[in-house]
Amino acid sequence: MTPETIISVGQQALVITALLAAPMLLAALAAGLLIGMFQAATQINEMTLSFIPKLLVLAGALYFGGGWMLKVLVGYSEHLIKSIPSLIG
Repeated sequence: MTPETIISVGQQALVITALLAAPMLLAALAAGLLIGMFQAATQINEMTLSFIPKLLVLAGALYFGGGWMLKVLVGYSEHLIKSIPSLIG
């Protein structure tokens, strides 16, 4: 196993991690921005007003994007497991 293969596997893992986290993070960012603008306009500073809608948006993003996320994760795992013999020897 060469250092280049280790770096390649690590790089692929980081790309998959970023790819899987992006929809959830972008949904939370958009919800937080909209809620923050609403709170600034109405001057309501209630913590539950920002937490519960973000939680619902994240649940919705996971519901709609969960199948795709699972396919990406399973595909990467299958690729990694199938490449074990070539990585070892």
